[in-house]
Amino acid sequence: MYAVISTGGKQYQVSEGQTIRVEKISGEVGAPVSFDRVLMFSDGENVKVGQPTLPNVTVTGHIVEQGKAKKILVFKFKRRKRYRRKRGHRQQYTALKIDTIKAA
Repeated sequence: MYAVISTGGKQYQVSEGQTIRVEKISGEVGAPVSFDRVLMFSDGENVKVGQPTLPNVTVTGHIVEQGKAKKILVFKFKRRKRYRRKRGHRQQYTALKIDTIKAA
């Protein structure tokens, strides 16, 4: 059984018991999270695809971790012009553990 959910402008295929990293969601560690923007649901035999979402399917989980990803360096350079810009960025994320996928 799996579902495809949409959060943070991205889509994720999730199944029960899986841990995923998504864009930052506000909340404390251990707080419950539910997603109602389910784009697709499969129970192993039947596949339901939303137009664009499925109204009677919800995915619930809880927050495992709030953190920052590894630093990436953004380096801009133009040769012979003495132009150099060095910036770093660490994207914030939320780690979620998927508990249940409920379909009515």
